[in-house]
Amino acid sequence: MRHQIELDALRAPEMLEPIEKCVHCGFCLAACPTYDLLGEEMDSPRGRIYLMKNVLEARIEADEAQPYIDRCLGCMACVPACPSGVEYGDLLVSYRALQEAERSRSLTDAVTRKLVCETLPYPQRFRLAIRGGKIGRAFATLLPDAFGAMLSLLPESLPAPMPLPAVLPAVGERRGKVGLLLGCAQQVLAPAISHAAAHVLAANGIEVHIPRGQSCCGSILLHVGAEDQARQLARGNFPLMPDDIDAIITTAAGCGSGMNDYELLFKGEADAERARAFSRLVMDFSAYLASIGLRPPPGFAEERVVAYQDACHLLHAQGHQAEPRALLRQVPNLRLVNIADAGMCCGSAGTYNIDQPSIAAELGKRKVAAILAAEPDVIVSGNIGCITQMRAHLNFVGDDRPVMHLAQLLHQAYSEGD
Repeated sequence: MRHQIELDALRAPEMLEPIEKCVHCGFCLAACPTYDLLGEEMDSPRGRIYLMKNVLEARIEADEAQPYIDRCLGCMACVPACPSGVEYGDLLVSYRALQEAERSRSLTDAVTRKLVCETLPYPQRFRLAIRGGKIGRAFATLLPDAFGAMLSLLPESLPAPMPLPAVLPAVGERRGKVGLLLGCAQQVLAPAISHAAAHVLAANGIEVHIPRGQSCCGSILLHVGAEDQARQLARGNFPLMPDDIDAIITTAAGCGSGMNDYELLFKGEADAERARAFSRLVMDFSAYLASIGLRPPPGFAEERVVAYQDACHLLHAQGHQAEPRALLRQVPNLRLVNIADAGMCCGSAGTYNIDQPSIAAELGKRKVAAILAAEPDVIVSGNIGCITQMRAHLNFVGDDRPVMHLAQLLHQAYSEGD
């Protein structure tokens, strides 16, 4: 017997308005990576909206819709493509949180989710998990797909930590003051990103504060429906930032997108206003630097051809397409080349590599093929997940050209002339 899921009154507008706004016109189809790959109507945004509506109205069981909802990357490519202004992201986040409370998972699925939620957001645990995972690689073929996917993405070695001071002074005339978020997985996989971002900001006259005791912003958990844990982690950062900063800088597109959703995450909570105030200060590294104007870097002695890969949560969710490219075009001796299907997801999408390994692998393969066709010397992105995904798929085809964050390339452009 079908039962209607009790819809939280606080979250009802975020779920019902998108469902009512969708006219099933189909403009979202061409933008959706899973529809493009699988060719199934229910693996498109309008198909998923139809399924969610029917679950909420008790017309179908949640289990019937779940595989299609799980296959959604949450890349938000459908949002700018929609002529009706459907806020698909609010609907998806709210539905996943609602379903998670009632969902039953297989043992493998439950263990995988527990491992992800209890390691990725915690740098020390994540570091230990990577070291332990290397031992498990010898048994990867004997493990379920999700475990094998996790092991295949592990780096061969971890970089040494690159600690930053609590405050990095501005170079020359001070033009601003910001707080810098270090991220969680990024601290382990690529601490050079935050190090580079801090020094590029300082070189541009920005006083950079790096508060001690930072926690995960909660975005990776928000996007998989673990809202209570996401709120708990997010709250840890609220009191850490100075009161007089101009912005809170993030170098991870997924984190920036998630923190922009704090108003939704904290709706009805006692600290909702504090969460909203924090969220309003959050800016991506590229957007902030473009807004203050780049101090011209010395650039490079020889020409570098750069392919910039758009992270979905920077391009589609936050609308920052022009800013990273504008910064790159100001670097002497750097030539920017375009990638075919630049707005199509690379397949990383937070935990998607683990949850849907075969789809993620195919999307990663396609993205890398498009990048290699552009023949760049260097590949640049604005998100640690995309960087990890592209590096893994380049390794699969035996290509060792560098993949780096925008901040790292800009840091090189300033440092090479020193």
